[in-house]
Amino acid sequence: MKARPAAIAFIFVTVMLDMVALGLIAPVLPNLILGFVNNDMTRTAIWNGIFLTVFAAMQFFFSPVIGVLSDRFGRRPVLLLSSLGLGLDYVVMALAPTLSWLFLGRLIAGVTSSTIPTAFAYITDVTPKEKRAGAFGLIGAAFGIGFTFGPMIGGIVGNSNPRMAFWVAAAFSLTNWLYGFLFVPESLEAEHRKEFTWRRANPVGSLVLLRSHPDLWKLATINFLPTSRTRLSRSGRYTRSTVTVGARAALESRSSWSASAPR
Repeated sequence: MKARPAAIAFIFVTVMLDMVALGLIAPVLPNLILGFVNNDMTRTAIWNGIFLTVFAAMQFFFSPVIGVLSDRFGRRPVLLLSSLGLGLDYVVMALAPTLSWLFLGRLIAGVTSSTIPTAFAYITDVTPKEKRAGAFGLIGAAFGIGFTFGPMIGGIVGNSNPRMAFWVAAAFSLTNWLYGFLFVPESLEAEHRKEFTWRRANPVGSLVLLRSHPDLWKLATINFLPTSRTRLSRSGRYTRSTVTVGARAALESRSSWSASAPR
C-alpha cells in the first residue's frame, strides 16, 4: 500500500493538536479558575486538579470507543468529527461565562482529543509494513512538538488575556479540519470494517488483549516507563496520573496491533 503524503501530514497535525490541547490550557487554566472562584487560591488548586483529572479520564474511557467507531464507520469521518468538535469546543471554552461551562468544555475536549489510537490505525492503513516504523516515529515527533509548544503558546498568547489561548487553539483545530475535509481520503475499505461492540469499546478490553499477546505487554511497559517519568517531572504543570498514562499506552498498543493484524 502506498503512503499518502496529504494523509500523513493530516495525521501528524491531528496528533500534534491533541497534545497541544493537553498542554495549552496549563498556563491559563489557573488564572481562569481564579476569576470564577473570587480569587480563592485553595479552591483554584482543587478545581485545577479536577480539570486535569477529568480530561485524562475522558481520554481513558473514550479512546477505545472512538477507535472502535473508526473500525465501523472509517477513519476519516471519526478524525474529521473529532477535529471539528475540538475546534468548536475551544470556542465554547473561550466564551465560557461560568466555571460550569468551562468544566463542560474540558469534558468535551477530553472526548474529542481521544483520537490517538485512530491516528495510529490510519497510519497503519496507508503505510507499507517496511515504512511503518518511520511513520510511527513521525507521530512520536508530533507528541513531542505538541507537549513543547502547547504550554508555550498558552503562556504567550494568554499573557494578556487567558481566553485568547483558546481562540488560537480553535483556529488551529478548525484549519486542520478544513484541510482534512478537502484533501484527506478514507483509509479503511468497506470490506475491512467491523461491527461496533462494547466488548472492544472499553479500556478493560484493551487490557485483556494485552494479556493475550505477551509482546504487547513488553511494548506497553517500554512506553509506560519513560512516559510516566515525564509526566511526574511535570506534575506542577500538566501531569496525568501514571495509571492513566499506562492505560493510554495500552490503548495505543491495542490499536496498532488490531490495525496491523491480518484480516
